[in-house]
Amino acid sequence: MAKQKSRTYARNRSKASSITNRKGRERLYENDSTFFVKLVVCVVLAALWLRLKQPIELGVVVIQALPVGLIVGLLLVVSVEKYQFNRKIWYVTLILMAIVTSFTPVGIMI
Repeated sequence: MAKQKSRTYARNRSKASSITNRKGRERLYENDSTFFVKLVVCVVLAALWLRLKQPIELGVVVIQALPVGLIVGLLLVVSVEKYQFNRKIWYVTLILMAIVTSFTPVGIMI
């Protein structure tokens, strides 16, 4: 008697990624409102600076403020987001907002 061939089903042939389903459509794993809340938190954290009344001089470099919100935001993104492409979006948002707010008088004065 001949050995029977194992069957291959269509659902097993193509491996769906964590981003798309088998039909190629995007999987939605988070609501728009969740994304918007994360974006607002990201922008507010990036705007948090610790301003110094007396600047610290390290050689030729003068430090007038420390980006506390940027550091906290980066740690938060690493711990909360599980997909790398989402982390990249949050990193860019945090860094751009930190650069923009570094020229404005936003922050806590010590």
